[in-house]
Amino acid sequence: MQLIWEGCRILDIRQLRYFVTVAEEGQITRAARKLNMAQPPLSQQLKSIEEELGTNLFYRNSRNVELTEAGALLYKRAVSILHQLEDALVEVKETGDGLRGMLSLGASKSCALNYLPDRIKEFRNKYPLTTFKILDGHPYQVVKFLEERLVEMAVVRFASDQHLDFESKTLKIEPYVLFVPKQWNWDSGRGSISMKELEGIPLITVVQDDAVYNSFYDLCLKQGIKLNIIGECHDAATIFSLVSSGLGATVMPQSTYYLKTKLDIQIVEIEDCTLYNKTSLIWDKKRPLSKVAQRFIEMF
Repeated sequence: MQLIWEGCRILDIRQLRYFVTVAEEGQITRAARKLNMAQPPLSQQLKSIEEELGTNLFYRNSRNVELTEAGALLYKRAVSILHQLEDALVEVKETGDGLRGMLSLGASKSCALNYLPDRIKEFRNKYPLTTFKILDGHPYQVVKFLEERLVEMAVVRFASDQHLDFESKTLKIEPYVLFVPKQWNWDSGRGSISMKELEGIPLITVVQDDAVYNSFYDLCLKQGIKLNIIGECHDAATIFSLVSSGLGATVMPQSTYYLKTKLDIQIVEIEDCTLYNKTSLIWDKKRPLSKVAQRFIEMF
C-alpha cells in the first residue's frame, strides 16, 4: 500500500511505520532496536522519505531526533492512517466463520473482579474462538489505556460524567459507604453515620491526586467537614487490608469491597451523603469498534 502526496508516490506502509517509530522513540538507535533492524538501513529510509517530500522531518543532534513542524504534521496524519489500517485489518479478519479476535479491556482491580469474570466466561462460551486481554491499574491509568488505544473498552468508576468524549453504558449506580474494622467493636445496631460524624474517625483514603475519588473529599470540603486522614494509598485492596488490621476506616463506593468475605470489615451507611458513584463501560466514540467489542457491549 502506498500513500499519495500532491500527486506523487511518497510512502508505503512499511516506511510509515519506520517514521512513526522513530518519532515516538526520539532516537534512531532505539527505534531500530524496536523495529528489529540495523540502524543504517533505518537512517537511509528516513533520508529517502525526506528527499521524496523535499523537507526535513527531524532536527538531529548527536544522540536524539526531534520533529520539525512538517514532521509533526506528518506524524499526526501517519498515526491516524496506521490506526485506520489496524481497525480495517481487524474487521476483515472477523468476517470469517465464527467471531474471532481479541477482547481488550481496561479496568481497576475492583471493577475487574466485580464485573468481568462472569461476563468474559459467558462471552467465551458463546464465542470460543476469541481471546481476551485485561490491563488493570489505577482509575486514571485505565482511562489512559483507552486514550492510547491499548484497549478498546474500559470499566471505570466515576462520581460524575467527566469524560464526555467517551460513549458509555452504565453498569451500576451506588452510594459511598464507610468501611470500619470489626475489631473496633462498632455498635452492630448502628447501621448508619452522618457526614459530620466522619470527622472523628481516622481514615485511610485513596491518594488525593486520583480525580476519580476526589469527588467525595470535595463534597466534604464544601460542607466544612474536616476529615481525619491518617494515610493514603492508590490500591483499594491494600487499603482494605489496612482497615481489616484495625489501623483506620475508609470511605469508598460500596462494591469496591470485593474481598469482604475474607476480611474483618463492617459496612456502615452514610445517611446524608448526596454523592453517588457510577460504574460504567466506556469506549472511544471516534474509534470504530471491532465486532468482538460490539458483541461484548451487547452482553451488558
